Amino acid sequence: MTNKEYRPLVYICSKYRGDIKTNVENARKYCRFAIENMTIPIAPHLLYPQFMNDDDPNERYLAVHTINYVLLGKCRVLWVFGKEFSDGMQREIDIAKRRKMKIRYFSEEKEEQA
Repeated sequence: MTNKEYRPLVYICSKYRGDIKTNVENARKYCRFAIENMTIPIAPHLLYPQFMNDDDPNERYLAVHTINYVLLGKCRVLWVFGKEFSDGMQREIDIAKRRKMKIRYFSEEKEEQA
């Protein structure tokens, strides 16, 4: 591998709310999987909860409806993990479809789905 190899940005779409501890660990695994597959993962749900309050409706709106969607637009492809989608995941999928982005679906075990 050289430093000059092209790596596209991919947006990691996976659950955050609910079992946050497990969901964050899964998102970390999905990002590692993306790195191993020659991409640069963008996973806002790993970054922004570090300094933004997900329970504050104003901060959640800023994170989800402003920051996340701008970052999604910078990515070449959306990678969706899991078979059950949260409301936030579904919104990201819908936006990617409207933007005619490539979408790839994976199981929680990181196996690509048809």
